[in-house]
Amino acid sequence: MHMNPQLETLLKNGYKKEIAQGIAALEEMLDREPGLAAEMDETVRLYSGEGTLSMDEALARIARIAGKYGKNEYSLDLLLIVNSLPNLYGKYVENNIPDSVFYESMDDIRCKVNECVECKGIVGTFVADWYDRFFKLTCFGLGRFQYEVAAYGGDDHVMRSGKTLKNGDKYINMHIPSRGIPLTDDVRLASYRAAYPYFKRYFDDGVVIFGCHSWLLFPKHLEFLPPHLNIRKFIGDFELISSEETEEFGDIWRVFGRYADLPYDKLPRDTALRKAYAEWLCSGNKTGYGFGVFEFDGEKIL
Repeated sequence: MHMNPQLETLLKNGYKKEIAQGIAALEEMLDREPGLAAEMDETVRLYSGEGTLSMDEALARIARIAGKYGKNEYSLDLLLIVNSLPNLYGKYVENNIPDSVFYESMDDIRCKVNECVECKGIVGTFVADWYDRFFKLTCFGLGRFQYEVAAYGGDDHVMRSGKTLKNGDKYINMHIPSRGIPLTDDVRLASYRAAYPYFKRYFDDGVVIFGCHSWLLFPKHLEFLPPHLNIRKFIGDFELISSEETEEFGDIWRVFGRYADLPYDKLPRDTALRKAYAEWLCSGNKTGYGFGVFEFDGEKIL
């Protein structure tokens, strides 16, 4: 049987019924098709077990297996991830990382499958390479956000505290998974507080520098998003260091899902965010990204 205890636990927490059933059906497919299962199991073993395959090599194998057996590549990519969960869980145990962090980190699977169903109509994942950072134990879900150590690559920046952030300095990079949890003040602060104990050791003064590069931090959100949206509050946590505008809105699918390819005047306006974005785009405006940082002392943003 290919269903594993870690996946069973995840599927009981927040998964839509039809998606949980779809993932279970993929595992049952492996149970019914021994040839396919043998090749998938070997790929899982070499990638997440022995570590002799890189993620790129593992995904290239999955692509060949999908073609050989006439399966959807996104679905088999998902199976690579979920069938590797026991190996990843073993690494957490070896490194004394709590179960709560494991399951919070791996809730990202739910987010990515939801996105794949919404955008592609497939129970799978179209960003399987993203998970390599989790299997290398460099990225962790702690509350609403995910965090990993990174090196600052910009010009020197004098922060509000007077401290200078220099090129090459460590900071804690943040990711914002689509967990369906609003970015309220309490939720954001709880996540920063949860992350602080894990990352304060990287900073001699015990003040953690968090940073984020995202479409969510596009500064012009303050011009066109309604004041009540939590995205505006999230931007307010940061000292914005840089931003850029782009000709194409590469993350339009994050706002409009399956409707992302429609002409701008046909985009749905069924939420405040979608309405604001549709009107902004229809007016010929550009979208973009922002990068910002903030200092956190364990209790508050400085």
